[in-house]
Amino acid sequence: MSDIEWIALNSVKGLGPVRIKRLVDHYGSAAEVFKCPAAELIRSGMIPEMCIAFLFDKTLFTEAERQRAWAEKEGVGILTLASEKYPPYLKEIFAPPPVIFVRGDISVFSLHAVAMVGTRNPTIYGKNIARSITRELVEHGLVVVSGLALGIDTIAHQTCIEQNGRTVAVLGCGIDRTYPASNAPLSKKICERGAVVSEFPMGTPPEAFNFPRRNRIISGLSAGVCIVEGGEKSGSLITAHYALQQGRDVFAVPGPVTSPLSTGTFNLIKEGAIPARSGHEIAEALSLIEHPHLKSAASSGPVISAPLSLLSETEQTVYNALSATPCRIDELSTSTGRPVMQLFDVLLNLELKGLVRQMSGGLYARP
Repeated sequence: MSDIEWIALNSVKGLGPVRIKRLVDHYGSAAEVFKCPAAELIRSGMIPEMCIAFLFDKTLFTEAERQRAWAEKEGVGILTLASEKYPPYLKEIFAPPPVIFVRGDISVFSLHAVAMVGTRNPTIYGKNIARSITRELVEHGLVVVSGLALGIDTIAHQTCIEQNGRTVAVLGCGIDRTYPASNAPLSKKICERGAVVSEFPMGTPPEAFNFPRRNRIISGLSAGVCIVEGGEKSGSLITAHYALQQGRDVFAVPGPVTSPLSTGTFNLIKEGAIPARSGHEIAEALSLIEHPHLKSAASSGPVISAPLSLLSETEQTVYNALSATPCRIDELSTSTGRPVMQLFDVLLNLELKGLVRQMSGGLYARP
């Protein structure tokens, strides 16, 4: 099956992984979605009318062909939800990415993994415990997944490589870019021992609103997530809440109560996260070694929402403008003063965090 239709569908502004999955499940394939008359799509209420023009834009497939050629030239693989080699853990989550771009060895996705995330500015304590836990996870044959960010992410990737383990980095930009740029040599090494992954089209810059979406993939590729140091509003807490939403275990490393970087992990433990002192404890708690795949996550069940304190200023503004009464995106644009094109990304992030629901007719409301 051609992946061009998937790449094209993934590029339609305003759809996002939730609507794309709904459309493909309803019509049977990405190709069938494009065969559907615009009038029928509008009547179905599965797609906002303003997305119709994007869906039938003649340049959409031209750009999809360009994306595929660019990926081939860069040695990047493309996996879609219809691909047999699509990561099995990731396919189970709410709103799996319809398309992922992969550089490296895709066989790593068939192995059990643990995500390691945390602050970009760790203390000496945080650095040491991150190295220790990563080494022990590698001893148990577990893949280590992280986000290639500075701090705990970088330490996890580097330690894994030093121990001849396997690791996966998930990007918040196009896979042709490395963010931060200083981690370009590390990214190359990761591809030799695992893979670098992105759901964003080639050429996508590292925009701030990409990273919350990226975090759901970090947890989605993993059986469990371990948080090593994080402040009260740390981005790693978003990853933890995605993990809970996906039915994955959340581990938090206890830290000194006097350290601001222990606030996030302390709060997670109060909320029920499993305290973790070592990689051995994490591996034992997961009890995955004899299982071919993770038990199916309750992705069809209720979505656990992220705390409002973790929202960005823009997300908070949009959330405050919503209520239980459905409204159209153009109405939301008027009330918030935000352009419609920006709202597509903001609303998607809020939906993935369980704070917004899409309704038929292109309407949005609080759950």
